[in-house]
Amino acid sequence: MKKKTFVGFYNPSVILTYIGLCSAVFGIYLAIHYIFKWAIFCLMLSGLCDMFDGTIARKIKRNDAEKKFGIQIDSLCDLVCFGVQPAVIGICFFRGSSSDILGYVAGAAIVLAAVIRLAYFNVMEEERQSKTNEKRHSYEGLPVTNSAVIAPFAYCLGKILPLPLSYFYCGALLLTAFLFIYNFNVPKIYGKANYIIIAFALLLFAAVLIV
Repeated sequence: MKKKTFVGFYNPSVILTYIGLCSAVFGIYLAIHYIFKWAIFCLMLSGLCDMFDGTIARKIKRNDAEKKFGIQIDSLCDLVCFGVQPAVIGICFFRGSSSDILGYVAGAAIVLAAVIRLAYFNVMEEERQSKTNEKRHSYEGLPVTNSAVIAPFAYCLGKILPLPLSYFYCGALLLTAFLFIYNFNVPKIYGKANYIIIAFALLLFAAVLIV
């Protein structure tokens, strides 16, 4: 076997995952500097990258090692993009406030729930694939990638409604954390329904920039 110059894999699907991760790190940097609008934008960009990396992965030829690496790297990046990133934004909303503990509680809750959700999904998905080759039709609990929609939506509502944005946003984080680990069926979206999701995401992108 030819020796690699760099460890890891660098096919188009994982490169898109890497771009989503870099967007998340930049979003964290922006949140630390109180540039919340663009931090939320980066969170949504991470979600957009995640939406298409799986589609690309299914269209390219990959060996078993590349497939296993893709599963692991996807979960690791999801933790940062959709657990840590929205958590840091919430914490920074409260930074310097006498109620800053609320930001830490909400942040810790969504990161912990994301860790549990991703680890559980990986274990159960590996077990499922050992028994069947059928496509997955539903998820147990809310997939962590949904924070890329819920958090921006809460941000927009918090800017419009006569409520403190920080409390509204962190309340949404706590609800999202609960839904990550609450065992209920979430249908997996296929086909034309994806176009509705993309249209909604584009509207949400515009809303974040406008409010």
